[in-house]
Amino acid sequence: MNVAGFPTSSDIYLEVDGKKVAVVQSYAAKSSKTSKNVEAFGEDQPVAAIPGQRTHVIELTRLYATDEAIRDGIDFHSLEDFSLVICKPDRKILYSGCQWSSIQESGALGAMVVEKITVVAAKRIETTV
Repeated sequence: MNVAGFPTSSDIYLEVDGKKVAVVQSYAAKSSKTSKNVEAFGEDQPVAAIPGQRTHVIELTRLYATDEAIRDGIDFHSLEDFSLVICKPDRKILYSGCQWSSIQESGALGAMVVEKITVVAAKRIETTV
């Protein structure tokens, strides 16, 4: 963790099988949940709301492959079932079962940089440090 307590690219990274494959400069996460109203005959308002499934969509900006991942021939387009780890001063957030839904690339010759990648995660777990 960096000295100031704010996440840096070394605190936000992608993992495959427990191995760090890329560091991330920034992210924006959105979680949503579908819910259904329970209606009762004769009532003009729902009597309850039932929670539904959650979805987690995270947009990552400026991904840099690690030296080891580059040596192993990483291809961001072939990544499947990976994890996103976000370390904050007081907690750690893990998005697991990730799949990418879009990738936008730009960069210099020889650089393994992906400009933006949108990720859909199956689970989100938050733990205190």
